[in-house]
Amino acid sequence: MSKLAFEKKKRSFLPQDYQITSWDELSKYFEDLKQREPSDADSFLQWLKDKSELESVVSEDFAWRYIKMTCQTDDAGLQKKYQDFVENIQPHLAAYGDILNQKTLELANTFEINEPGYTLMIRGIEEAVKIFRQENISLFTDIQMKQVEYQTITGGMTVHIDDKELTMPQAGGYLQSPDRPLRERVWRAISERRLQDHETLDKLFSDLLGLRHQVARNAGFSNFRDYMFSAMGRFDYSPQDCFDFHEAIAETVIPVVDTLEQERKEKLGDYKPWDAKADVDGKAPLKPFENAEDLLNKTEICFRQIHPDFTSYIQTMRSLGHFDVESRKGKAPGGYNYPLEETGVPFIFMNATDTLRDLVTMVHEGGHAIHSFQVRDLSLNAYRNPPMEVAELASMSMELISMEHWDVFFPNEEDLKRAKREHLRDVLGALPWIATVDQFQHWLYENPSHSLEDRADKWVEIFNRFQDSVTDWRGLEKYQRYSWQKQLHIYEVPFYYIEYGMAQLGAISVWRNYKKDPKKGLEQYRACLSLGYTKDIKSLYAAAGIRFDFSKEYIADLMEFVKSEL
Repeated sequence: MSKLAFEKKKRSFLPQDYQITSWDELSKYFEDLKQREPSDADSFLQWLKDKSELESVVSEDFAWRYIKMTCQTDDAGLQKKYQDFVENIQPHLAAYGDILNQKTLELANTFEINEPGYTLMIRGIEEAVKIFRQENISLFTDIQMKQVEYQTITGGMTVHIDDKELTMPQAGGYLQSPDRPLRERVWRAISERRLQDHETLDKLFSDLLGLRHQVARNAGFSNFRDYMFSAMGRFDYSPQDCFDFHEAIAETVIPVVDTLEQERKEKLGDYKPWDAKADVDGKAPLKPFENAEDLLNKTEICFRQIHPDFTSYIQTMRSLGHFDVESRKGKAPGGYNYPLEETGVPFIFMNATDTLRDLVTMVHEGGHAIHSFQVRDLSLNAYRNPPMEVAELASMSMELISMEHWDVFFPNEEDLKRAKREHLRDVLGALPWIATVDQFQHWLYENPSHSLEDRADKWVEIFNRFQDSVTDWRGLEKYQRYSWQKQLHIYEVPFYYIEYGMAQLGAISVWRNYKKDPKKGLEQYRACLSLGYTKDIKSLYAAAGIRFDFSKEYIADLMEFVKSEL
């Protein structure tokens, strides 16, 4: 299977070779859209397509600045290019964005467009116009620059283990070692290194909290949580639904996690945080690949076994250099799939060493990449950007679907079974952590005047609510109090986290369908992805053959399925 016959989309509004250098020369295209007056439905639709093209070009330019900066956070030149966009272009984009949104609504009241997704797009624009405030533009600039500080601080963290300087992801690999004293030493080294910066990170978050609260107040909201529900277009559920989700996780998932952890404790005896990732039978960590090249090669084979198109997507990305997967000093933490709006071929960034977790990250981001390819031919960028509850369904479902084809990574049958079991245990363990982070964020923004002590105390209280009852944290409380600071979403993408939980439940359902009938299950999965954001969340989940449901009864049913698989 060869890569896709790739051809970059031809522009119809901007010159083919146009590149953004400054706001002065970019502004004329926005001014054109502002001044142009469509005379009928067809010319209005062309206006929307020109607007989409311009927004896609701008989005991709920003994407590359962000990608290059996160790949090398210690490069001052790359930071400067990113900062230049944030400070000198983005404020103008925000102002013109509101002008064009208002013009879109005026035209929508005059001309009728009958396209799938159009009504949802207009609904989102109405919400954006409702919450836009001119005075927030400079605040968003300040917020983005604060987020860069977080990347710089955490990207520069290293520890020394046996005379080797290691990044945090590299050191994390040692936590799977069968050598328990080594695991403890590494866990303490990582935790101490994070603790060194806890005051700096606390102050940084306090600055972000203040800026975000002011944004919300300016827009007429009592708190930033309510503002974000509007800004993120959460039309299909409310904060109360989130609280119900937390409760359901506490009642249906944690008992299952407790049972699994108790089994591990019975083999290890004393059970500490540094035991969470280790094999309780003393086996060495699973090594699914040797290096970045091997990871990508095996991912291609794995995806080919699911569907040949999926392999061609990965090959196309590789041919364009759209991967940076190995961990190194100076690289931002985490992993992401960045959709490139104009090109339609995304970029995958991650911090791989050689662990099972890295394999899961690859297929997770690969699921996002598949989604990007499935929607690349939809006519407007609004249609190509589904809500995160659906975007994460694409990625988390691919984790589980691909698991049926992990023999390429684990040719030994026992290793394969062990890998699947470890991943399912991680899936179950992730749900309480998602509830922890989400509930903490609700509290942070509902109580913006809290003290630093209040913040740490509340985190420990929520952490303990969703923590398994087996792991012994005695003597390690000082690390526990600031463990929230490692969750980059809290700093960089507030409230973008519960989507993982909702999508994880959906992914378990997709996987169950795939196991029952691989052909039909995959068809439904692709059908859902190909719709982009042309239907609401519940309809998109239905297209995948599943329910958008996080009731206790539904979650309990899914837990029974996962237990049976284990």
